Amino acid sequence: MDIKVSSKTVIVFDLDDTLYNELDYLKSAYKAIAISVEPTDWRPLYSKMFSLYRNKINAFDYIADLYNTKIELLVEMYRNHQPNIQLFDGVLTIFEAIRAKNGKIGMITDGRSRTQRAKLQSLNILNFIDKIIISEELGTEKPQTANFEAMQNALPASEYCYIADNLKKDFIAPNILGWNSVGLIDNGKNIHSISHQYMNDENRPQHFIIDFNDITII
Repeated sequence: MDIKVSSKTVIVFDLDDTLYNELDYLKSAYKAIAISVEPTDWRPLYSKMFSLYRNKINAFDYIADLYNTKIELLVEMYRNHQPNIQLFDGVLTIFEAIRAKNGKIGMITDGRSRTQRAKLQSLNILNFIDKIIISEELGTEKPQTANFEAMQNALPASEYCYIADNLKKDFIAPNILGWNSVGLIDNGKNIHSISHQYMNDENRPQHFIIDFNDITII
């Protein structure tokens, strides 16, 4: 699909499962935890943790019992580690194309400030983003319109577009506010996999893409 961009355009992105797979963040955190508790032979524990997760069994309960560790400590390690994650193919090309057309780039993401900013740092895209709105910092989260109205106030423009993945909550507010909306289809690894339940007009984006190579900035 073509997206027309000018100096009066703001393209806003979700983060988790939109610019990278959130499952990779989980794997990165599990690896960091496994190394912390079994530094000389962490791979078997990492394998066990990921298998437990895949079978919907709480890996933190398992580690807390096995190593006599508090779950709260494991959660802190999970949230505060520096992640090893990578952008989806085509994201940087889109960012560079938006910049070349003098458009602005925003980020609206739910989550904790420290965690989300660590992800952005690891993805090495902070220099591209003109405004970052994180739910913990603002005190509201999607699907409330406040996050999107805050973006409009921070980056006034005539055209806004939101690119995200989660039909349950991502597109309700931008649809209400008259933004363009683009849904990235689950590549089979998304943490949230229930988009089929939210195909009504309120939740659906105006457009769907398979990946970022489906977008051409004009």
